[in-house]
Amino acid sequence: MIFRQLFEPVSSTYTYLLGCEDTGQAVLIDPVVSTMDRDLDELAGLGLKLAFTLDTHIHADHITAALELKRKTGCRIASPAIDKLACTDLGIEEGTPFEVGGLQLTPLHTPGHTDGHFAYRLGDRLFSGDALLIDGCGRTDFQNGSVDDLFHSVRGKLFSLPDDSLVYPGHDYHDRRVSTIAQEKRRNPRLGEAVSLEQFRTIMAELDLPYPKFIDHAVPGNRQCGVCPSDLSESYRQYCEQAEHSPQG
Repeated sequence: MIFRQLFEPVSSTYTYLLGCEDTGQAVLIDPVVSTMDRDLDELAGLGLKLAFTLDTHIHADHITAALELKRKTGCRIASPAIDKLACTDLGIEEGTPFEVGGLQLTPLHTPGHTDGHFAYRLGDRLFSGDALLIDGCGRTDFQNGSVDDLFHSVRGKLFSLPDDSLVYPGHDYHDRRVSTIAQEKRRNPRLGEAVSLEQFRTIMAELDLPYPKFIDHAVPGNRQCGVCPSDLSESYRQYCEQAEHSPQG
């Protein structure tokens, strides 16, 4: 497998490029519209053809590049079927493998951050989206999020994976790239095995997080598979304008 972990600095989002060496087909997990050209350059440099974009959920902090990448490359858009997006070409469901060339990903429905959130497993790698972050987790206070659902998604489903499974998160805000299931079980201050459901409820209730500043643009735009608002203000242009030299993770 060809693998690249790419970083978008405005929303601290990781995009994952997975390529099949035998067929030359590739998938981008959680691509961001402002770094689309970087991703296309990466694909071209590796001699890969983009077959699919694949989002973990309807994002609230950035605009997905799914629609623009389809327009530019002819790729197909895959996203969780539970969200019922009219722009999706393939709805992802748990129990049905997602295949790109010779790569076979296992979709895992992991509600809690949003009700439609999915993580994806490929061999010993878990692309955990916002459900499980390194020493943390996604918030649960919007988009039909649920503290209890997130607890059970992570503790009952993700923590049942082998301890040496590599955890590649949807975001990181401290320049970290990868963890393991064993490390998160042991060290995660929110969802580690020593934390009870009642304690997790208290932790999440006391976060006192601000209202996401881009959510009112991002959610409706992402329900259309990645449409930037036409009335984008100067302060939000960085979320949609193409970045010429975006850092890579």
